[in-house]
Amino acid sequence: MPKLIRWQSGVAAWAEDPFTAVDDDQSLPRGEVIVSLARFQREGRDLLAGGRGLGVRLESDDAPEALILDLPQLEVVALTFPKYRDGRAYSAARVLRERLGFRGELRAVGDVLLEMGHLLVRCGFDTVEPADDTTPEQWTRVARRYRHVYQRAADGREPAFAERVRV
Repeated sequence: MPKLIRWQSGVAAWAEDPFTAVDDDQSLPRGEVIVSLARFQREGRDLLAGGRGLGVRLESDDAPEALILDLPQLEVVALTFPKYRDGRAYSAARVLRERLGFRGELRAVGDVLLEMGHLLVRCGFDTVEPADDTTPEQWTRVARRYRHVYQRAADGREPAFAERVRV
């Protein structure tokens, strides 16, 4: 079972994961599941009607807008980083939070490394499945690394230019 780190009030901590990630060729276990977008598009109505907690995994080339009608019923959207250098999941997170208004859990999965922590928080991710043996304490330090930010983002921090205007 993957390790899960959740941000709460700006602090990272280990978290229990009630969700099971299910591949397209696997049968569905009992309980909460995370399925691929392709499987959700095939079986989504039945899965939503089943009354279970449901999440959808988006690959880096999947459009988050494909979930627009079903977002209020989803508990988790897991965004995949196939390689740490592939930043498309950051953009998908911002679209989900800022344009589509998703308020459920955004989870970073795949090649998720500690160095990404600050940007993950800025883009609106709630949880990460780290690809290495890092600890929540390390993730908290990385997320707080910079005192000033220079643009608005999903985390709601005030940019430096707005801070200067107040002074």
